[in-house]
Amino acid sequence: MVNTRNFHLRLTATYSGNENKIDDLALQVLHDHQWEPLQLDIRSPGFLLFINGLFSCQHLYMRTNSAECGLVLSSAKGGMNIVAGEFWDIQHAEVSFDAYVLSGEPSEEHRSYIIERMHHCPVSTNLPEHLKLKVLVSFHG
Repeated sequence: MVNTRNFHLRLTATYSGNENKIDDLALQVLHDHQWEPLQLDIRSPGFLLFINGLFSCQHLYMRTNSAECGLVLSSAKGGMNIVAGEFWDIQHAEVSFDAYVLSGEPSEEHRSYIIERMHHCPVSTNLPEHLKLKVLVSFHG
């Protein structure tokens, strides 16, 4: 029987300015069916550091490329689900964001562009070629 390891992270963020700079950011990890604050330090497991790096990179590219498209965000909620195999190899990775627009008119072109750019964040580009990161972004008024 193949054992899998499931990881779930989520974030809530608020922003300010035309560049969607972070005002407040809260990260949580699902642990034993309970959401807990994600507190990383030198003793944190390396795999958790790695997937948080992926999540943080995706968040950075979502908010900065939104700003590039003229979309000023008030806040966002995000989630990431990772399934790793018995030997910690990532088998499935999915990230999603619900972004709340303060000004600007999000279009399907904007959304497609932002998602495409998110696939080029430095952590994503270092994932194995066979792994297709699923990225979802929704904009709300």
